[in-house]
Amino acid sequence: MAQTTTKIDSKYAQQNRRWVSIDAKGAVLGRLASRAAGLLRGKHKIYFTPAVDCGDFVVVTNAGKVKLTGNKIEEKAYFSHSSYAAGMKMMPVKLQMQRDPRKVIYLAVKRMLPVNRLRQHQLRRLKIYPGESHPHISQSIEVSRG
Repeated sequence: MAQTTTKIDSKYAQQNRRWVSIDAKGAVLGRLASRAAGLLRGKHKIYFTPAVDCGDFVVVTNAGKVKLTGNKIEEKAYFSHSSYAAGMKMMPVKLQMQRDPRKVIYLAVKRMLPVNRLRQHQLRRLKIYPGESHPHISQSIEVSRG
């Protein structure tokens, strides 16, 4: 019995996109990010193909109320460097959560996606809001437990 592999058309994948809402209140950051990354890639769909962008739109609300396990809120920091001498910057997670909690979730999801040409397209479909309200109420949104 021969096995066949089918590759879906990217237009078909775009037409069948859904909007999924994830509430981050009390959710653990890593588990929330892996759930969002899987939805953005489309791994939950029957016709998932790694080379085709077949994922859904993901709306994350209550980003400021996400939890970090262990002692990460005190010890974890984001590192960046400007490539100049003494250009190192360290941003503790606690300070980043006070300034902009959306960036913490964005970076967690971004780092769980594979580094390829589709990653930027998938990240454009990630919508993160610090509170409960968001402007995507007009879309028919499915609620997902993070």
